Amino acid sequence: MNQTSKFETNNSPHLNKIQRFFHFIRRHWVIVIIIGVIITVSIIFTTSYIMKLDTEKKPLGGSQRPQPVTALITNKTDFDVYLKGLGTVIPTNTVTIKSQVSGQLIHVRFQEGQHVNKGDLIAEIDPRPFQVQLMQAEGQLARDEAFLKNAEVDLALYKQLLAEDSIAAQQVTTQETLVKQYRGVIETDKGQIANARLQLTFARVIAPITGRVGLRQVDPGNMVQVNDVNGIVVITQLQPITVVFSLPQDNLTILMKHWNAKTTLLVQAYDQEGKVLLASGKLLAVDNQIDTTTGTIKLKAIFDNKDNKLFPNQFVNVRLKVDTLRDATVMPTSAVQRGSIGTFAYVIKDDKTATVRMLKLGPAESDMVVAIEGLVPGEFVVTVGGDKLREGTKVAIMTADSKGASVRDEKAKTAGQKRRPSSEPK
Repeated sequence: MNQTSKFETNNSPHLNKIQRFFHFIRRHWVIVIIIGVIITVSIIFTTSYIMKLDTEKKPLGGSQRPQPVTALITNKTDFDVYLKGLGTVIPTNTVTIKSQVSGQLIHVRFQEGQHVNKGDLIAEIDPRPFQVQLMQAEGQLARDEAFLKNAEVDLALYKQLLAEDSIAAQQVTTQETLVKQYRGVIETDKGQIANARLQLTFARVIAPITGRVGLRQVDPGNMVQVNDVNGIVVITQLQPITVVFSLPQDNLTILMKHWNAKTTLLVQAYDQEGKVLLASGKLLAVDNQIDTTTGTIKLKAIFDNKDNKLFPNQFVNVRLKVDTLRDATVMPTSAVQRGSIGTFAYVIKDDKTATVRMLKLGPAESDMVVAIEGLVPGEFVVTVGGDKLREGTKVAIMTADSKGASVRDEKAKTAGQKRRPSSEPK
């Protein structure tokens, strides 16, 4: 009995602690539950983070699951080098048709938007006032010619009388001067006749160039004046037609190299989106100075424009061909990667692992770029999925065709069949 009491006495401190603990839980059970939930959530997030780190730190080789990518093959081909700029279509010639005489417009001999040839009749001014002027000038000439003839007869008579010493020499001299005066008047009359005939010719307005007429600026029945600003109509020459465009001054060296060598430089004009080819022509002229405000130089190209796809004041994208790289290694621009190590691409090796290849790039055109260093023709470069690759990553090449088979897989399979001995099962 004493031993039992002694045991209970010795364990009483532990029992008191346990009792106080359960008593605390009963009084503060809400706080205990909240602390338990926080601890549980922390354990879950910590476990997920550790698993994620373990996944990222898995070795790239061995049994790692291949990373799906898209790849294209590099090619060896001739690559055209273009300089690109924005241009404006400018007519070769633009003429505002104005009347050279004042008068009433009685006829318009064209349709708006019509194509006219040089020498075609455009409009007619009332010719009657100029016909009257011509008649007056011709009448004046006839009268002055009669005066001249009479003066010449008198001069001949005076010379005969002078030979007989019947009149003074001064009278003969005076008559000679009168004859010369009448001859001068006749020349003036002839000039007035020529002017009247010219005015009569100007009453018929003729097209000075071949081109397309615009909208009519004045209607028949109105009075037209020599100093009218708008004129009768505007004619623009569309065939051939020119394009004025600008290039950065950095391109001047390679441009002038070919220009000074008298090389014919081909020029292409595309629409505003740069997708549709409108016309092909050649470089016509290079400006003699650089625009200091923009750092560009102006150039002019000429196009036949037989199909009239180029229109005055139209904005176009211009491509000027300056060189052709022979047997260049060409790769897709989507395969180019840029990072802290420089410019590189992921190349797929025969064992279907990716390797980093440093690049030195040349000119680019559309979605292709020249690889000057780093690649050889026939290699496969990753175009989609390269952001998830590292050196030695296993890859599985995906394709968008209906069969689901990779072009490279087919080529590798074919090449493997050629290298594999006949005894090895395919």
